[in-house]
Amino acid sequence: MGDCPTDYSAQSRLVAALLDGRCYPHPARTVRLIETHISWVLLAGRYAYKIKKALDMGFLNFTTLEARRFFCAEEIRLNRRLAPKIYLDVIPIGGDIETPELGTQPAIEYAVRMRRFAFASQMDRLLLRGRILPRHLDSLAATLARFHEGLPAAEAGSAFGTAAAIRASALQNFEQLQPLLKQPADLDALSALRRASEITYAACEKRFAERRAQGRIRECHGDLHLGNIVLIGDEPIPFDGIEFNPALRWIDVMDEVAFTVMDLLHRERPEFAYRFLNAYLEATGDYGGVSVLRFYVAYRAAVRAKVSAIRASQEGMSKRSTADALAACRSYLDIGEAYLTQCQPVLIITHGLPGSGKSTFAQAALERLQAVRIRSDVERKRLFGLAPSADSRSSIGGGIYGADATRRTYARLRELARGLLMAGFPVIVDAAFLKQEERKQFRELAHELKVPFAIASMQASNITLRARVTQRRADARDASEADSGVLEALHAAQEPLLPHELVCTVEFVNEGDSDNAISGTNGWDSLEKLLAHPK
Repeated sequence: MGDCPTDYSAQSRLVAALLDGRCYPHPARTVRLIETHISWVLLAGRYAYKIKKALDMGFLNFTTLEARRFFCAEEIRLNRRLAPKIYLDVIPIGGDIETPELGTQPAIEYAVRMRRFAFASQMDRLLLRGRILPRHLDSLAATLARFHEGLPAAEAGSAFGTAAAIRASALQNFEQLQPLLKQPADLDALSALRRASEITYAACEKRFAERRAQGRIRECHGDLHLGNIVLIGDEPIPFDGIEFNPALRWIDVMDEVAFTVMDLLHRERPEFAYRFLNAYLEATGDYGGVSVLRFYVAYRAAVRAKVSAIRASQEGMSKRSTADALAACRSYLDIGEAYLTQCQPVLIITHGLPGSGKSTFAQAALERLQAVRIRSDVERKRLFGLAPSADSRSSIGGGIYGADATRRTYARLRELARGLLMAGFPVIVDAAFLKQEERKQFRELAHELKVPFAIASMQASNITLRARVTQRRADARDASEADSGVLEALHAAQEPLLPHELVCTVEFVNEGDSDNAISGTNGWDSLEKLLAHPK
């Protein structure tokens, strides 16, 4: 048997030998090699084999065979949590460097064995071709919410997720990025992002400690941009999570969410970014995490700017590739700085009977205005420990829909709205707001925080309302439990908008197909003018 490869050149010879399909215990007529800065990936038949390079890069150390075996096992352990059908096992490579044999001992190397998938199915590539649909973002958010909720929190004595660790990671990005930039304008952009990040960090420092105490630091994926998510059977599957450095994956769950949000913003799909964000928040109830979202979006933008700058500085790059990498770097710097500094909070409340299209409007509005939505139907049930789709078995005006429960629900909505507005985000509160006192409390909140306020009043005929609530109850997929009896009771109990409320109200007449009615109305222009010039 030959000696184990102990350096990059010996490993390179081994990888060259593995390009021969006869080395594999399964059909592999051709073998394709993909190389990254830390690994080789051999595509052979139905499988992919990843070999870690014998490198010490400071943030990782793969220089010993035992280390490579350990980190291969870690890669399997961590990625099987989200992608069990892709990540299969760790394969020993026996024989010698010139004539390797997969699956035999003693091992001279180890490889992660994965089931292959089409590169064209990665979400970054699908997005470029217009193949990503809203349901894919909803599905990804639901997957990530379940994943995060099932993870244990970091131990109290660990250094993960401390404010000091978060600040050190952010500063390290700037220090590593600065030598890579040569143009004065690029250095100015970096300085602007650094200043804004430091200001935001100072404002969030206590919140970082609170988030850690609340158990929000968990062993996440760690690298959740669209290039690390593949669509398989119409389901988004995250892969290639970080195994080599625990500090990069033991992070705030909102840091993880921020990476995907930032990537969608960079790809100029803000409507998808906010659809994904809102779906995640609604599933988890982690609206408190929005207070640190801006910092993390900017942090992730700085990380990608650094990666792009490193790529631009590599030898052998074409002029076009170098220019593209530098352009990407500048774009990330601009996105990070803008996200920290361009805060325009507004407060919109919906108004209308069940079936009038409040939630449809709110979904369209959050995507259009890049806002955060809070749904009364969901938060009411969360207060009582119920899932959104659960049947509370409450009577009209009783149970979780009684007067006290309703007061508690609106108080919770107001508390959440306050936190989101103070974090600088536009907020949409999706509730009926049929009582003048309920509307007054939110109008006063907007006045207190000095943010524009608007009422989006949804109108539809009685025939349309009855048809919609009947269909919704038959489908049993929505958080709302309103039926025709509830509709009639609320219709009788509603209190009309007063003259001073009408001044800040935009009416949406919502007949026919609800989605088309919302998207086709002229109310959007009126709403945006009202928010830009509040009365």
